[in-house]
Amino acid sequence: MLPKGAAKKVTIYVNEDTRHHFGPLYEAILTFLVHKGVAGATVSRSLAGFGAHRVVHAAKVELLAEHLPVKIEFLDTAEKVDELLPTLYDMVTDGLIEMQDTTVIKAADAHEEPQAQPRHNIRRAKAQLMRIFLGEADQWRGEPLYEAIVKRLRMMEIAGATVYRGILGYGAKGHTHKQSFLHLSRDLPVMIAVVDSDEKLAQASRAVEEMIEDGLIVFSDVDMVRLVRTHSLAEATEASS
Repeated sequence: MLPKGAAKKVTIYVNEDTRHHFGPLYEAILTFLVHKGVAGATVSRSLAGFGAHRVVHAAKVELLAEHLPVKIEFLDTAEKVDELLPTLYDMVTDGLIEMQDTTVIKAADAHEEPQAQPRHNIRRAKAQLMRIFLGEADQWRGEPLYEAIVKRLRMMEIAGATVYRGILGYGAKGHTHKQSFLHLSRDLPVMIAVVDSDEKLAQASRAVEEMIEDGLIVFSDVDMVRLVRTHSLAEATEASS
């Protein structure tokens, strides 16, 4: 599986009827990428286009239907791409090869086989607790701020976050926020509790600070004891079936 972080995206443009030995060039490129263990590749057939020959190719022209542009895209590490480019350069005798820097945010495999693990796993570590105080009515780009923060933390792969909705409180401005039977406040206090390592929470706090206009972020040292009851391989397979 392709790891998170810096990567290279390669796009190759050829015509559908361009040949390589005894078959289409795009099929030969795809076979080569599979053979070399590339993380993944996609071949797309365009509706219309033109290239260096200045000839417009469109599907509506029946005689040119097999001469449409084809795009092959794949992502992999910079080292892997450097290894593949010389061969791809020789294969593409009529077309275009483009390469861009990119970043892999998430690479997940839903069909990955569950690993057999001990039935009980206890993890102890030093960690930090970050608590974020804000108002329920605070917004971020059209959605509740607390929801946006949790989404951002999840994208950063923070270990976990919990949102608490207060029933009474006040902040730096001295305004009291409360909920009662006669008055339902829409700006009740909200606290988000997050636990992870010092390094990850330092990065997370910088992201959260850019999102909050009026709030408070507090850090505390904690001892983290995580108890995980893991399923056996047979139990995991049975649960997923």
